[in-house]
Amino acid sequence: MNWGAGREVEALVHPTAIIDTDASLAADVAVGPYSIVGPGVEVGRGTVLGSHVLVERDTTIGEQCQIAKGAVLGSDPQDLKYEGESSRLFVGDRTVVREYATLNRGTRASGKTVVGSDCLIMAYAHVAHDCEIGNHVVLSNAVNMAGHVVIEDWAMVGGLTAIHQFVRLGAHSFCGGGSRVPQDIPPYLRVAGNPVKLYGLNTVGLERRGVSEDVKRSLKKTYQVLFQSKLTLTHALDVAAEEVEQIPEVRHLLTFIRSSERGVTT
Repeated sequence: MNWGAGREVEALVHPTAIIDTDASLAADVAVGPYSIVGPGVEVGRGTVLGSHVLVERDTTIGEQCQIAKGAVLGSDPQDLKYEGESSRLFVGDRTVVREYATLNRGTRASGKTVVGSDCLIMAYAHVAHDCEIGNHVVLSNAVNMAGHVVIEDWAMVGGLTAIHQFVRLGAHSFCGGGSRVPQDIPPYLRVAGNPVKLYGLNTVGLERRGVSEDVKRSLKKTYQVLFQSKLTLTHALDVAAEEVEQIPEVRHLLTFIRSSERGVTT
């Protein structure tokens, strides 16, 4: 690599850090001791890279992010089909990546791995190739994601959880720690276990988000039709579409289940 001082970074980079000449850092980015920023990296204003951080290559990090000691971003996909093709990692604004978390770039399947804004990626978590993480997502310690996982906004995943490739976690869902997730988790619901099972609405999360009582009642009625009746899921989806007011949250829940390719947790 062609290492040098980089651009617009001299005053905020520790003398032991190494910045590639092809990296672009905003003027007020801070880079801590022994960190390495590789080629094709872009870092937005106010972002802080702690000590011993590696941003390997081809990564875009937004504004006011906090990247803790030992985190590794933008490393090659852990996929035997990867043949060195160009791909990127995108991290939004104000996201926190804690110690020793690893975030890989994408493969030719999508060309990118995406982590949204205002997320918290706790220590030792792994975000694999081609994953798409929304905004306000929390991944607790040592969450391990396989490739192509999709996590929608405001979802929370407990520590030591393993998520199968191509699984989706719906918006405002909550997955308890130590779980194994082989199928999609519908939005607004709470699951836990090995493998996971449904335990009703994510009432605590919905309350924290300020969701109205009317919306929660509609979601509860939808949950009862889908998962507590004796109807098949296919039939229950039709009944819920007819009997429950089609507010945006209900429509999203029904659409998410209908579009599932791996099946949903029940």
